Amino acid sequence: MSTMWSSGIEGQRRANLADGTYRNPVIGGDHPDPTILRVGDTYYMTFSSFDASPGIILWKSTNLVDWDIVGPILANPWGTVFACDLIAVGDRYYIYIPFMPAPWSDLDAPTIAVMWTDDIEGEWNGPIDLGIRGMIDPGHAIGEDGKRYLFLNGVERIALADDGLSTIGPQEHVYDGWRYPEDWIDEAYSLEGPKHVVRDDWHYLISAVGGTAGPATGHMVIVARSRSIDGPWENMPTNPLVRCQNDSEPWWSRGHGTLLEGPDGQWYLVYHAYERGHQELGRQVCLEPVDWSEDGWPVARGGDLRTPLPAPATTEHTPETRRALSDDFTAPAWGWRWTFDRPDADETTRAHFGDDGLTLAAKGTDIASSSPMLVLAGDHSYTIGTELERLDDTTRAGLLLYFNHRLFVGMELEPTGLTTWAGGTPTWGREPVPAGVKRIGLRIDKRGHIVTMYYRLPGQDWTRHSTRFEASGYHANTANDLVSLRPALFAAGSGSVRFTHFTYRGESDPTP
Repeated sequence: MSTMWSSGIEGQRRANLADGTYRNPVIGGDHPDPTILRVGDTYYMTFSSFDASPGIILWKSTNLVDWDIVGPILANPWGTVFACDLIAVGDRYYIYIPFMPAPWSDLDAPTIAVMWTDDIEGEWNGPIDLGIRGMIDPGHAIGEDGKRYLFLNGVERIALADDGLSTIGPQEHVYDGWRYPEDWIDEAYSLEGPKHVVRDDWHYLISAVGGTAGPATGHMVIVARSRSIDGPWENMPTNPLVRCQNDSEPWWSRGHGTLLEGPDGQWYLVYHAYERGHQELGRQVCLEPVDWSEDGWPVARGGDLRTPLPAPATTEHTPETRRALSDDFTAPAWGWRWTFDRPDADETTRAHFGDDGLTLAAKGTDIASSSPMLVLAGDHSYTIGTELERLDDTTRAGLLLYFNHRLFVGMELEPTGLTTWAGGTPTWGREPVPAGVKRIGLRIDKRGHIVTMYYRLPGQDWTRHSTRFEASGYHANTANDLVSLRPALFAAGSGSVRFTHFTYRGESDPTP
C-alpha cells in the first residue's frame, strides 16, 4: 500500500495531499499529449486517445490538481487520434485533431480535422477535414494582426480562415527548433507539439524534442519567442525548460508541455511523463510551477518532481463524480469509463446495458480481433473483478490486463474450459475448469508488476490460479505502441456474453 498519495474514490491515488501541496501525477494513467484551456474559473483538458472509441475525453478542474471527467468529444474516430489542440476564439470552442491511418480506418494518409461547439460541455460539430496531409500535432495561434494559424510538427505553419474551419494559402516552414548537445541520449530529434502562448507582447512557442518514449532522458520541453507571429524565433538561452537528467529520477521522458496561468496567478507547465518503474501506466499528466526571469523567460521550479509541490492557492478537495471505474452496467458510461480498442464505426451497438448487466455481442475469432472494452487505470496496484455468463455455446469471454492486441495477460472462458494468456499468447497450463461451463467469476490482482489471478465457479469459493505472472515489460518500449496496460473485458466467437458487474479497487484500498 502506498502512502505517498492521498486516497481517492475506490482507493485510487490522488494528487491533492490536502495539506497545501500536491504530488504528481495530477491525472494518473495514460493521458498523453495534454492540451488545456482556461474558460473563466474552469480549466478543461483532453489528450490523445489513439484507437479508443469513443475518444478525446474532456476533463475539467477549478484548481489544476483535482480533475473530473466531462465526457467524450468524438463519438467515432476517423483513425488513430494523435495530439490535439483545444482552444477558444470568442465564444466558440475548437479542437484541432490529427487522425492517423489505422488498420480499421479508411484513411490512407495522416490528416488534420477540426471540431467546434458553442457549449464546451455539450455536443460537438464535425469533424471537418482541413486537407492538411502528412502532418501531426496542430497548435493554434492568433497573431498580433488577429489572423489565425496552425503550427504543425516540424515546425510548419499554415493560415486559417477567420472561422477556423478551413485553411488559407500554402504551408511553410517557420522554426528549426533548438539543437541539444550531440552526446545527450535521446530517442530521436522529433521536433513536435508546438504550443503558442502570448505574454507581455511576446509570442512563445513551447515545443517538444528528443522523442516520446525510448531513453528516460530523451523527451524534453523547449522554448522560443518572437515579437511577431511571423518570427524570427529566438531560442531560450537556458533550454530545455524541463528534461529528465538521468534514469534515477522518478519521472522520465518529460515533454509535450503547455504554459498557462493558474487560478492564483502563478504560472504552470502541464505535460506528460512516464513514471519510473511503472511505464505500463503510460504517459501521465504532470503539473509543475513556473516562474518568469527578469528578461522574460520561463523557469521551471519543480526539479525532478520527487517531492510534493505547493498547490495553487485556491486548491481544495473537490467531488470526483465520474472517477469511479467500477460498474453495475445499468447504464452506459462511454468515454468517461469504457472505450473500445480498434473499433468499427458502430462498435458501441455491440453493448446493451440493463438491470441484469452488460450484454456484449462477440466480435472476431480471438482476443486480438475482439475489440475489447477498456478502462484506464492509474494505480501501481489494483484488483479488478467480474462475473460473466456465456449465452451461446461457441462464445468465448474473459478478463484481461490488456496493453494492445499483441500483448495481454488474463483468463478466457471458452467451450473447452479456462484458458490462460500471458505475453499475448496462450500458456500451456490448464486450470481444472470443466468443459461446457458457462458462468464464472474472474478476478485479477495486480500488485506492482506481479499478476495473481482467481476464478470462482457458481456456488464455490475463489480458487487462486496455479501460476503467477510478472508484467513489468508490458509497456511502450517493449511493445512499440504508445498506449498503456488497461483492465479489459472481451467477447469473441459468435453469440453474446453477459457481464453482471465490473469492480475496481486501487492500491490504497486493496480489499478484493
